[in-house]
Amino acid sequence: MIFELIKNRRSVFPAQYNNTPILKEDIKEILEAANWAPNHKKTEPWRFKVLQAEAKENLGVFLVEKYRQAEEHPKEFKCKKLLENPKRAGAIIAICMQRDPKESLPEWEEIAAVAMAVQNMWLMCTEKGIGCYWSSPGLIQYMGEFFDLAQGEKCLGFFYMGNYDDVIPEVVRTPIEDKTVWM
Repeated sequence: MIFELIKNRRSVFPAQYNNTPILKEDIKEILEAANWAPNHKKTEPWRFKVLQAEAKENLGVFLVEKYRQAEEHPKEFKCKKLLENPKRAGAIIAICMQRDPKESLPEWEEIAAVAMAVQNMWLMCTEKGIGCYWSSPGLIQYMGEFFDLAQGEKCLGFFYMGNYDDVIPEVVRTPIEDKTVWM
């Protein structure tokens, strides 16, 4: 059962979403799954900010403003995508990491723990039939201007979620034997 769920996990993008909201109860359950990710020294470094309704639109406007400031020749199609993708999502969860103030372990371990929390979210979305994907645009470097981030907290991307109607195609992977050395 779990192996089938893992194999069926897919990236489903905002262009595929049907513009219906994600239920708050579903978001809570998805976040609870994230909270059970493995982490070294019990730092639980994952932090999340849930954007719905007007907050999603505000994110889009902010991203467009930052993109236009950062680019000498901003592309209009990119501005449109930055503005429209948040609107199409049923919900967006900002994926953040709170660095252990004692730095008792390497930062990569805390990033890995956050990534495992996101994998748990992804699997819960798959089980619930909710489309999702992790976006990590270069503009996340400016998220401290949009969110009230704590000392040592950084944004690692956005977890877009949306209901969808399309059939998601199967994916083929190369054999694990091509990526494994037995010693």
